[in-house]
Amino acid sequence: MPVHQFDGIIVGAGGAGLMAALQASGSARIAVLSKLYPTRSHTGTAQGGIGAALGNLEEDRWEWHMFDTVKGGDYLVDQDAAEIMCREAVETVYELEHMGLPFSRTPEGKIAQRPFGGHTKEFGKAPVKRSCYAADRTGHMILQTLYQQCIRQGVTFFDEYHVVDLLVNQGAACGVVALQIATGELHTFHAKAVLFATGGYGRIYKITSNALTLTGDGMGVAFRRGIPLEDMEFFQFHPTGIYKMGILITEAARGEGGILRNKSGERFMERYTPTLKDLAPRDMVSRAIYKEVREGRGIDGKDYVHLDLTHLDPKVIHEKLPDITDFVETYLGIDPTKRPIPIQPTAHYAMGGIPTNVQGEVVADEKNTVLAGLYAAGECACVSVHGANRLGTNSLVDIIVFGRRGGKALGEFVKRAPFVPLPEKPEAATAARIGRLQELLEAFELENLLDLALATVTGALAREESRGAHYREDFPKRDDAKWLRHSLGFLREGRVELRYKPVAITRFQPQERKY
Repeated sequence: MPVHQFDGIIVGAGGAGLMAALQASGSARIAVLSKLYPTRSHTGTAQGGIGAALGNLEEDRWEWHMFDTVKGGDYLVDQDAAEIMCREAVETVYELEHMGLPFSRTPEGKIAQRPFGGHTKEFGKAPVKRSCYAADRTGHMILQTLYQQCIRQGVTFFDEYHVVDLLVNQGAACGVVALQIATGELHTFHAKAVLFATGGYGRIYKITSNALTLTGDGMGVAFRRGIPLEDMEFFQFHPTGIYKMGILITEAARGEGGILRNKSGERFMERYTPTLKDLAPRDMVSRAIYKEVREGRGIDGKDYVHLDLTHLDPKVIHEKLPDITDFVETYLGIDPTKRPIPIQPTAHYAMGGIPTNVQGEVVADEKNTVLAGLYAAGECACVSVHGANRLGTNSLVDIIVFGRRGGKALGEFVKRAPFVPLPEKPEAATAARIGRLQELLEAFELENLLDLALATVTGALAREESRGAHYREDFPKRDDAKWLRHSLGFLREGRVELRYKPVAITRFQPQERKY
């Protein structure tokens, strides 16, 4: 079977993978493997913006961004990682600008910024304009910009290669096995280091904003190789998905002034979070919608409410939210300037994933022992900057900041590291699995989803509290005494063994979340 050798292998061609490849390729031979053509990666669906305390429209500080990130994550955030992310977000956004990313602009020519849920100034006193955006196509622009830069840098791409196994030998990662989708042929990739940037696993849910391809491939592969998954019980629901479809209506629609209304036309978020109202953190808004529906205040007695943009200037909607207008007209036949949009919470983002340190190195146990040569970044990783609940815009911050850091660390590692020999018959385990299956790719994806669903449910049943996106009616209160800790789930012969490790707390002590 074909064997390819590179200094580093990046698995996944979204924002985290492309940024990592770009950083590492300056001094190493890098290959990117993706089961999609790179610019079809899910980063392209990110609409609202990337959070960074540039202060272009009003005073802002990275410390305020860090506070919002920690508080929004219900204090399960590792604060050393959050400080790095929020501080480096500023320079990283400017780096993207210098690469040519076409941000929307102020009249003075600065990068435009707008408010977003959970982002405040002066440690929670009032909303702040922090989200840097390119209309409502920010993720798409990031993908296009980084892909162009990777081509310019000479990165090698293997498009439509589905990675199905991680190779570990002599205690170190040494490559991957991938299925070439077009031919069904197995390929072995030998490398000094591997970085997973394969995105999330939202397809375990019926209603999700995630594309059909988001089946947790990198997480599932690592899990079956004995690597734990961290904080899997925390999965974020975005409050505004198109009814029954889950297609996302960006938070930027509320950032521009959109209002959530129940069957009576009431702006119900004023009852739940009187300070931030419709721009409260996503878990709070999602639960508020759920409560409105359960108590009979859904539209026409059904399980949805309205997102009302009809009071906004149509010019604002068409210029700043063009994709939203197109989605709603295409899928619902509704003109959002004239009629409210039916929405419901939709499974959106995994806070948990492959545990890493702030350099993107994968850690293999509760003692943070590094597995040599293995890195992860983006939604498939858990560093943990999102804790129990991710703030809007912080997904793009995460993939860019930690994709960048992981790529740099991988590049430095392969300068000094030798090639670890491949294990004997590296493709044998995968070949045996293929021999048992039909509908091959869907079977691989289903296996990933089943394993990750098991990890999610096991962690959720064990965590007897409510925190961030994890909410239990039988344990409705947060319990810091028992549960201010990260969970690590290890796959052991068809069941999940749970272990725990402490949360890194530096600047901000846990307090009750009030908005």
